[in-house]
Amino acid sequence: MQFDDLHDDPEDSLHSAEERASAANRSTWVSVAVNLVLSTIQIAVGVFARSQGLIADGIHSLSDLVADFVVLFAGHHARKDADQNHPYGHQRFETAASLALGLLLLAVGVGMLWSAVLKLQHPASVPEVHAVALWVAGAALLAKETLFRYMLAVAKRIKSSMLVANAWHARSDAASSLVVGLGIIGNLAGYPIFDPIAALIVGCMIARMGWQFSWDALHDLMDRAVDDEEVEAIRRTLVDTPGVSGVHDVRTRKMGDMIVVDAHIEVDALLTVEAGHDIAVEARQRVLQRHRVLNLMTHVDPWRRPDLDHGGAAAAAAPTPLA
Repeated sequence: MQFDDLHDDPEDSLHSAEERASAANRSTWVSVAVNLVLSTIQIAVGVFARSQGLIADGIHSLSDLVADFVVLFAGHHARKDADQNHPYGHQRFETAASLALGLLLLAVGVGMLWSAVLKLQHPASVPEVHAVALWVAGAALLAKETLFRYMLAVAKRIKSSMLVANAWHARSDAASSLVVGLGIIGNLAGYPIFDPIAALIVGCMIARMGWQFSWDALHDLMDRAVDDEEVEAIRRTLVDTPGVSGVHDVRTRKMGDMIVVDAHIEVDALLTVEAGHDIAVEARQRVLQRHRVLNLMTHVDPWRRPDLDHGGAAAAAAPTPLA
């Protein structure tokens, strides 16, 4: 799971909301078509060929199909404008969708693990699979890897963590198809137990990825800051603004795939309130234009003067109580 893919260049120009929505919908509908065809073929052939591994892979593709509709639903709601109850907008619908995708993967993985363990407890009951299962597993591997590369490229271009999660969901299916193929080869070679072992490995992979997605999304919902590189890029933009002599206390929190920022900027103490305000407005506009920032709240401090917002300085400047 590589969410670092979203931070290749923190100062890349932003795509408009319409462009992001169009690209997300297009890639997701491509995924819907692929997963619908694959899940149908994998489950049907898995039952015919008596391959538990291929059936498990088909169920994984089916979970991908459900995940695609979760992405479409979340993308629709995330584009809603800000309102009285959501003054920062609805971008966190995407984070909630990433959490839902992670929980879905986790549930699917645990279910596969349980089914595989039951089979391994009775190895004599594992049937020999038909060779057609191997061809289907190979075709699924190729389709899923191609889908992953396409979806990840779109996600990186429009900087969408929700699409990254969905892309890696597709990559997990490609990896599972590879494992299933190896299990089928072992079964065809005279070792039937390889098929449920493959299903067990696939279940572990899916459960692990589901946990990672869920954990990351949960932290984002708890106002996790963006990485240090992106914070430093925002700070540099503020410092480079004419009239800004210094910057401190830059704090960030994620709002979907956007960022909300608070920062203290330092200006000449002799400037008028109006001049200081104009500098703050210019700094804000620069940050919103150059970064994935939804809103920037600036606090203006006098340059090289005690900052009374901080406990130590405030305590030092406070009057000494009379005895």
